[in-house]
Amino acid sequence: MMSTSKLIVHTQNTPLRGTITVPGDKSISHRAVLLASLAEGVSVIRNWLPAGDTLATLEVMRTLGVHIDVDERLPQAWDLRVEGRGLRGLRRPAGPLNCRNAGTAIRLLAGVMAGQSFPSVLDGSEQLRRRPMRRVTEPLQLMGADIRAEEGHAPLYIRPSTLHGVSYSLPVASAQVKSALLLAGLYTGDAVRVFQPGPARDHTERLLMAMGAVVTMQAGWATLSDAPLGGRRLLPLDMTVPGDFSSAAFPIVAATIVPHSEITIRGVGVNETRTGLLHVLRQMGANIAISSQQVTGGEVAADVSVGFAELHGVDVDGPTVVRTIDEFPVWAVAATQAVDHSTVRDAAELRVKEVDRIALLAQELRRLGANIDEHQDGFTVHGPTRLKGASVESHDDHRLGMALAVAGLVADEPTLIHDAACMADSFPGFVDTMAQLGAAMEWVKPA
Repeated sequence: MMSTSKLIVHTQNTPLRGTITVPGDKSISHRAVLLASLAEGVSVIRNWLPAGDTLATLEVMRTLGVHIDVDERLPQAWDLRVEGRGLRGLRRPAGPLNCRNAGTAIRLLAGVMAGQSFPSVLDGSEQLRRRPMRRVTEPLQLMGADIRAEEGHAPLYIRPSTLHGVSYSLPVASAQVKSALLLAGLYTGDAVRVFQPGPARDHTERLLMAMGAVVTMQAGWATLSDAPLGGRRLLPLDMTVPGDFSSAAFPIVAATIVPHSEITIRGVGVNETRTGLLHVLRQMGANIAISSQQVTGGEVAADVSVGFAELHGVDVDGPTVVRTIDEFPVWAVAATQAVDHSTVRDAAELRVKEVDRIALLAQELRRLGANIDEHQDGFTVHGPTRLKGASVESHDDHRLGMALAVAGLVADEPTLIHDAACMADSFPGFVDTMAQLGAAMEWVKPA
């Protein structure tokens, strides 16, 4: 990447064509390095995502005494060798554990650190400190955790305690809260049962099962069974992280809206808890095919082929929202090119992501000429609209920045995106990857 944070996107006058890969799944990368650190033995994790958020988790585990060797031969895909210290072998840190901007890191670590024999503090950036934490601290307290937040926000102060099992119903489906409770459950001999009132990501459960833990998923309940005789232990991992579907979403939408495009993305994770965007785009008339499915580390990966299509408006609500939550910024771009209006409801979670994604998405797309109405729990896009080039802001939100880049491809004048370096938080090499498909975007050279 150039030493700049400005990206310019030109009108795409030629089709996007080619075959690409995307970086490893961010959610799985967080969980794989964390759980491998708690295993007994050496884990090998290939195609691990070296992004801002996941690097925060890796550095926290190193601070806790875990030895991690890194093969950086590819800038977007690292291979890790993690020497696990077991569930009770972590080292007391000298200061607060810095989770940077990573909401996944701080919530999952809350569960792990609640089970340690030493105190700890979980903290991060000012942006992370604005994110709600009661949703994870309160159920952990029901398990006996001594955990305290600053008025419901980070820093989180955790002291040693004796944990016990719990049967807990989530008010809102949340993979991060569910994962925190299951991870805390590793430090008690009791069963831990978590009910989710709708679909949520199940990467933690899949990895735990791959590492020998007894986890069942039935009728909305995720259950970590009672500890076996001799106590709990996790076996090391040997896996390849699938490509991140949330990253694949950007070239998928770009190929759907740029005329005559045809692309293939290889080895993408197609876990059904993550692929709501495929369902929604197909409802809109998108041309998408899945092939060459394979299983790695309990996760399904496949090749995704996409072609240009005429889109029609659709309404999204209910369980599909959770399966699509991170993709709504780029889905909104697709909706600007669809015939008739498209609406998302039941997505108030977007307001407590890295930023208020509803408000800022509406604000920035309007600068490009989009006709979008903001709702408390979602938004409505009126299409089709011919977008115009403009100067826009990412607001230091990686998904908003990349969505605006995709929008710029179908704008009638160049689009300048400020603070675009944040794209590396989840998709390092985004511009280079899009350039492989012929996308007309480039970093602005410093004056």
